Amino acid sequence: MAALRTSTSRLLATSRPIFRSTAICRGYATVDPISNLAEGMTSSSRPVPPSKTSTVKEPTPGKDAKIKTFHIYRWSPDTPTEKPKMQTYTLDLNKTGPMVLDALIRIKNEVDPTLTFRRSCREGICGSCAMNIDGVNTLACLCRIPTDTKAESRIYPLPHTYVVKDLVPDLTQLYKQYKSIKPYLQNDIKTPDGKENRQTPADRKKLDGLYECILCFCCSTSCPSYWWNSEEYLGPAVLLQSYRWLADSRDQRTAERKAAMDNSMSVYRCHTILNCTRTCPKGLNPAKAITEIKKAMAFS
Repeated sequence: MAALRTSTSRLLATSRPIFRSTAICRGYATVDPISNLAEGMTSSSRPVPPSKTSTVKEPTPGKDAKIKTFHIYRWSPDTPTEKPKMQTYTLDLNKTGPMVLDALIRIKNEVDPTLTFRRSCREGICGSCAMNIDGVNTLACLCRIPTDTKAESRIYPLPHTYVVKDLVPDLTQLYKQYKSIKPYLQNDIKTPDGKENRQTPADRKKLDGLYECILCFCCSTSCPSYWWNSEEYLGPAVLLQSYRWLADSRDQRTAERKAAMDNSMSVYRCHTILNCTRTCPKGLNPAKAITEIKKAMAFS
């Protein structure tokens, strides 16, 4: 698949050739501030700007319409040799719900049925609608549309991911890494009464701020260390999930879990940049979880 790729995400990956044919490789998503760094590296470092694409307008603007402009990243695998583009849409906010996801659904239902994106619960629980909105990784269902109609909104897929289509990122690598940490309780001892494994309220409280992660991967795709080392560095989302099981008093595989991460890449590529904590739409702190893993491994 061909589309946008950012040079900055692979400048240090010497195991892969820097120059690859855009006709045979899928592209990376990026946002403007990042792609500006790569300006001139490749001809496909940025999508076609809105100024060079057509504008799809609000179909039935009202008398007192509040017209808002959205620039949305578009790329289709059906036309793999075409560069991605920023397609412009205008909507009347008086006829649109308050969230960005409401705008996307209205565009798909009433304006352009070819627009592709993921969504499910609309309640910030499933993590499906994670994307980059106005330069911030977040959930479209939790992100309010800025009411200032003079400010134009820009929507991209999660940065530094392969693009399946439009706003849909390929999360295969992230889920492989999630699977690798064995994210489930490992306990071979049967309880005396044959019921569930119990823990004290104090031990249960240690899991607060960990179990709430919905695997939207907003944090991992905002992390420069993960951009550069995504093949080996587990990234903030997976490491937070890993610490969730390290901190669980009922789990009996703590030593094995630590041994699996005892190398120079899995954990220690984290340089405490804190992008992950800043961007988490659930208000969690992946950076703290990674620090706790480092402490646990250092003092074990």
